[in-house]
Amino acid sequence: MPNSWKIYMLAIVSFLVGTSENIIAGILDMVAGDMGVSVAAAGQLITVFSLAYAFGTPVLMAVTARMERRKLLLAALGLFFAGNIIAFTASGYLSLMGSRIILALSTGVFIVVALTVAAKLAQPGKQGSAIATLVMGFSTSLIIGVPLGRVIASVYDWKLIFAGIGLLGLLAMFAILRTIPKAEGEEPVPIRTQLSLLRNPKIAIALSITFFWIFGYSVVYTYISPYLLTITGMSERAVSIGLFAFGVASLIGSKLGGYSTDRWGVARTLTGGMLLHSGVLFLLSAFSQSAYIMFPLLMLWAFSAWSSGPTQQYYLMTLSPEASGIMLSVNTSVLQLAMAAGAGVGGIVVDSVSLSAVGWLGAAGVAIAAVLAASSFGYSRNRSRILEERLRLAEADSEATSA
Repeated sequence: MPNSWKIYMLAIVSFLVGTSENIIAGILDMVAGDMGVSVAAAGQLITVFSLAYAFGTPVLMAVTARMERRKLLLAALGLFFAGNIIAFTASGYLSLMGSRIILALSTGVFIVVALTVAAKLAQPGKQGSAIATLVMGFSTSLIIGVPLGRVIASVYDWKLIFAGIGLLGLLAMFAILRTIPKAEGEEPVPIRTQLSLLRNPKIAIALSITFFWIFGYSVVYTYISPYLLTITGMSERAVSIGLFAFGVASLIGSKLGGYSTDRWGVARTLTGGMLLHSGVLFLLSAFSQSAYIMFPLLMLWAFSAWSSGPTQQYYLMTLSPEASGIMLSVNTSVLQLAMAAGAGVGGIVVDSVSLSAVGWLGAAGVAIAAVLAASSFGYSRNRSRILEERLRLAEADSEATSA
């Protein structure tokens, strides 16, 4: 099998593990009803997943750094299968919570290792495209996996989704065993080395942009299904269609975000995208009871939200080119922490205020990210001008001294 097909196969498995992460948001109301808990409590299943992913993945990657890569991929998928079976057989909220932790750890390890394996399988100069293919596979779970899961859950028991994902995980193990060559492990990167990047003010601000951007997104997306059903008054079928439209728009936004970054630069793409993102969430809240307006707003929200994804990753890599891999790893942890915070704070808002209030909170969070982005780029431009002025003065002094 050509290496390009092996990379596509890894992308398909990335789609599978991505579906296991995102599916809860699509069936949150069903899970809450079956488990006998509130929607806010069900939302904490996303919080726990993100926290386990954020804190557990870096530790597990450091511990298993020297482990042969194919063996580690198989171990991660074995754990993934176990997590899905626990979710399928879960008799209560706590056992389902435990399955989310197992799924988070297995997903985190698989994605990180698959990215490194894909880069090694790619031809020279094609590593970036290989990584993008895997990211695309993971992102496609929003387009197909989440709405398809909603449709299946509306006809059958939602737990069957996890049984099906688990069985597909076993098939994925067989495919990897047969197609992916062995690859040696790497030298571990200590956690303290990863955290040392936070001492750089520009990197700290850039990661803060990630946090508030994803926080605002997560506050709303975690509760999007009950929001559309209860506040907007959509039917079950309309919610499934809406989630599918959301996924398609997120893919388009990601593609155009990358194009815009190349064409108009990081500053305009990132700041403009986040301002649009925040504005759409305000409109989402203002017109929450109109199903006709909600459909185009959902698509515009997904488009604006994910247009920032490739831009932000590229921006972080430019801040520390010599440690780009570590930067992306730290950024992923921050992203998952933001997902956890958004789901957790959103649950508090749903319980203590109202379900409709999550839109306003999400808009405020993304607005903070936009302000941070604008101020960060303004600071960079001012600093560049100061350095240029100092260089010009130094050259003038040098010429005067020579004369």
